[in-house]
Amino acid sequence: MTETDHSSSVFNSSPRLSGEPGKPRRSGSGPGTAVITRTKPQTKRPSLYRVLLLNDDYTPMEFVVHILERFFSKDRDEANTIMLHVHNHGVGECGIYTYEVAETKVTQVMDFARKHQHPLQCVMEKK
Repeated sequence: MTETDHSSSVFNSSPRLSGEPGKPRRSGSGPGTAVITRTKPQTKRPSLYRVLLLNDDYTPMEFVVHILERFFSKDRDEANTIMLHVHNHGVGECGIYTYEVAETKVTQVMDFARKHQHPLQCVMEKK
């Protein structure tokens, strides 16, 4: 057999559907009998993080209220309540957010406090 005769015999062999060379096709698995299933992807809710302000002896209370109003969209009464909680208990929750939002808020608060020369600390923790 010549080289061209050999290669043509490979192309003339019957197609195999099993996916493994040399394995015969099973009966009933001809064209049109395949079952296609679609699975709905399961989405997982993102983890949430608490943004917390920590008390210190130097940051003015009014500055903390301003932070809560500006970065956490709290009204004056709610900001005062949180500020007093931070003052009396050492820590207070500003809000609960996804990781990226919480991280952004912590960075904004820390940058703003440093810019105004206050040692205010803002942290996030997984809820």
